[in-house]
Amino acid sequence: MEDVIAVAGFFATVIVAFVVFGPFGRAVAAKITRSSLNAPGAEFAGQLEALEERMEGLTQQVSELAERQDFTERLLAKTREKGQLGSGEAS
Repeated sequence: MEDVIAVAGFFATVIVAFVVFGPFGRAVAAKITRSSLNAPGAEFAGQLEALEERMEGLTQQVSELAERQDFTERLLAKTREKGQLGSGEAS
């Protein structure tokens, strides 16, 4: 009985070795390598962080410009209501 288990273990080991080191194993290894190459590395993480910081700055600037535009529009509307603003035509 022990001889049968030893022989079955040997054949199982040989089959696993052929699968792992054969074409199937190489295909799996190539897929793992390709997927790890497509993952963003540390250099891209730094670039992404810098872009996010710039985006936050630009968002803040756009927000400030919108507030200034609103203020200017309100100021022009008040001036027009009082009739102090000309028609815009050159004399």
